[in-house]
Amino acid sequence: MAGILEGKKILITGVLMESSIAFHTAKLAQEQGAEIILTAWPRPTLTERIAKKLPQPEKVKVLELDVSNDEHLARLESQVREHLGDKLDGVVHSIGFAPQDALGGNFLNTPFESVATAMHVSAFSLKSLTMALLPLMTEGGSVVGLTFDAQFAWPQYDWMGPAKAALEATNRYMARDLGKHDIRCNLISAGPIGSMAAKSIPGFAELAAVWDSRSPLEWKLEDPEPAGKGVVALLSDWFPKTTGEIVHVDGGLHAIGA
Repeated sequence: MAGILEGKKILITGVLMESSIAFHTAKLAQEQGAEIILTAWPRPTLTERIAKKLPQPEKVKVLELDVSNDEHLARLESQVREHLGDKLDGVVHSIGFAPQDALGGNFLNTPFESVATAMHVSAFSLKSLTMALLPLMTEGGSVVGLTFDAQFAWPQYDWMGPAKAALEATNRYMARDLGKHDIRCNLISAGPIGSMAAKSIPGFAELAAVWDSRSPLEWKLEDPEPAGKGVVALLSDWFPKTTGEIVHVDGGLHAIGA
């Protein structure tokens, strides 16, 4: 039986570690029949090594892409066209970054320069990445990003919280404006995963411990596959009229007050 992404061509960002949601998205996408291309920054060689653990490593190309660099974005379309052809069906935005002084309890003292970096890389890049690839999405498609529920103020998360809130708002406006191109824009709001991004957050263990007491379904920090399945589902044709949505893959914690 054909997979739910059979024949689709997908660009996936953020594959840095085997423990990341992005890696499991790439793995599942290949297993479900997609042809994929990866982007990486600042160490493409790291992503190339990790890509060797995918089901079909010989078919994976890794492109260098800093989403805050206009020159990188300007060349992206031609690079993707060279390796995947003239059509792209999906984009996975798994990118987030904030300088250390914007995390770990320093919220009131963080300078604007650091806040601006967090906003640019973590939120604005959803729009800039998609627009760089829009000429390839001539037959519609799906853009899926990753958020961490921005309804709440989380311990230690600081300015990444407002950056994720901006990402969620950006997703809604993109859904509004790209619907005429038959492009769906959605987010997966995942629970905490022991990824490289998580390890960069001071006090991450305190944040993750919330799931031990409040999540209705058992949540495992070491298991990114449920979130990856959510991303792949949204990339597929099984959500043809869903856009501007945030799908929670967090064990149900978002629904629980205390």
